[in-house]
Amino acid sequence: MFPEQTKTIFLDGRVRLGVGDITREAVDAVVNAANSSLLGGGGVDGAIHRAGGPSILEECRELRRTQYPEGLPTGEAVITGAGLLPAQYVIHTVGPVYGHEGGREAELLAAAYRNSLALAAAHALAAVTFPSISTGAYGYPREAAAAVASRSIAEFLGEDETVKEVRLVFFSQRDMEVFLRNHQFVS
Repeated sequence: MFPEQTKTIFLDGRVRLGVGDITREAVDAVVNAANSSLLGGGGVDGAIHRAGGPSILEECRELRRTQYPEGLPTGEAVITGAGLLPAQYVIHTVGPVYGHEGGREAELLAAAYRNSLALAAAHALAAVTFPSISTGAYGYPREAAAAVASRSIAEFLGEDETVKEVRLVFFSQRDMEVFLRNHQFVS
């Protein structure tokens, strides 16, 4: 878990924010901000594949071969083992590329969070760690993404008791501060 001094808590402790390295999170599942190919890439995606080792890529290739030959659609999520990561699983989701979704960016970003959490619940996973989906190379404005992500997480947790803890891990203190100024959590 991230250092205590960088931690902020919402929703009676069910949501925790911090700055850190998502590949070091010892949770049931880390969420990968994947691209639709599921074959690795830059940013969080590349870091997870590098730290997790080749077994994650092997499972992703099998998912492409058997279920998603055209790639994972934006907003959808799939699960694999976590390889060498301290987590048990990786939930791969594809966020929207900002400005390329015909005005559906918020809907698709919300779906990425919601579908990732639903997959965690379906596998009885209690603790899940998210990066800030789509705010890197995909260009989603961090301020707007904070509102969408927090609303989506709060709505899901309000309807589901399986997922006990959601961690939001930010790459930098500045990214976390932007989130804190723009989130929609009520507690």
